Amino acid sequence: MSNLFDQAGLSDTATHQPLADRLRPKNLSEVIGQQQVLGEDGPLGAMLAAGSLGSLIFWGPPGVGKTTIARLLAHETDLEFVQISAIFSGVPELRKVFEAAKARRSVGQGTLLFVDEIHRFNKAQQDSFLPHMEDGTILLVGATTENPSFELNAAVLSRSQVLVLERLDLDELGQLVQRAEDELGRKLPLDEGAHKALLEMADGDGRALLNLIEQVAAWPADKVLDAPSLGTRLMKRAANYDKSGDGHYNLISALHKSVRGSDPDAALYWFCRMLEGGEDPRFLARRLTRMAVEDIGLADPQAQAVCLQSWETYERLGSPEGELALAQSVIYLALAPKSNGAYVAYKAARRAAKDTGALMPPKHILNAPTSLMADQGYGAGYNYDHDAEDGFSGQNYFPDDMDRARFYEPVERGFERDLGKRQAYFDKLRSKREQDR
Repeated sequence: MSNLFDQAGLSDTATHQPLADRLRPKNLSEVIGQQQVLGEDGPLGAMLAAGSLGSLIFWGPPGVGKTTIARLLAHETDLEFVQISAIFSGVPELRKVFEAAKARRSVGQGTLLFVDEIHRFNKAQQDSFLPHMEDGTILLVGATTENPSFELNAAVLSRSQVLVLERLDLDELGQLVQRAEDELGRKLPLDEGAHKALLEMADGDGRALLNLIEQVAAWPADKVLDAPSLGTRLMKRAANYDKSGDGHYNLISALHKSVRGSDPDAALYWFCRMLEGGEDPRFLARRLTRMAVEDIGLADPQAQAVCLQSWETYERLGSPEGELALAQSVIYLALAPKSNGAYVAYKAARRAAKDTGALMPPKHILNAPTSLMADQGYGAGYNYDHDAEDGFSGQNYFPDDMDRARFYEPVERGFERDLGKRQAYFDKLRSKREQDR
């Protein structure tokens, strides 16, 4: 590798310095991407223009510049940059950091404390930042890949502004490749297809892309590689997916909404993304069954059976064949008629039950197993529906002190269209029975 870099005119010191360090921006204008935050109209751009920088939480995936931007902010505001990681730091380390920041403050030097993986600190550790943020001892900049709403204390969030950093798109990654080639002093030995494949391998992670570039730069440059050849030499970056974090919730939301939106192709894509990320197929089987109940319901009662059968098939076959049964249920659910009529009716009935929970059933539908209960009117006047005309008595089954309610409103789709016709039929009979009384 040294010979290659020497040929590019690089010093021995640069040879052994990781490319990511050599390309680290010297000022904010050199940062690639994140213009929604750094631009003149962005929150950081506005803060710097006003000369008023407050505590911040950077929320975004790995390799998008969280650490770099924090370091540059310290430089642009003449603050001492101090970096710690919540993975390796505890209360003793925090105490030392705060004491050092107080000493700096006593001589007029401020401190920008950058806390990587801040979500890994527990509540007590997060609370320890508060007094030092409030008295100006530190300006806190936290970085997290997890949703701050769930992972950070409300007190810390209330004293900070959350800024969302986005994964780099292909154009931005391309700029990073150009910058790396300028640093190396030569083009990477890749044709157009391999160049695009390299960008896609990085999956929006700038740091991962630079690591891939370093591997490519170490190869002999006497042959230009195409995409298949590149794929045999490099492994694609592992998908950014945490089965207990944001990746899990974001992707299951995407799958659920794609099914609800009757898009089998998108639904299959998100289903497979979760499998590729290592998601437990049993979780997916359970969630698919929930979709059948919640979003399809009585528009296609068979949907629940399809999900349960695919779940059972997975349990019998195991992986990888069993996942195909789950994939079939994904397609079935996406193309099934949709209705949340039963779901809405259930929630409305639960609210009514909670509000009227003390009301007794009408006496005519109560059993009277004892003479005392019969004397109290239990069962008196009950009409046995099977003996009534059309098998329908039309009696009231709600509490006497409660107005009749309509919870279930079937949709005009699938099997529920037939249920709507039956409901209308019984409404008509009920009205007729009431007029006859």
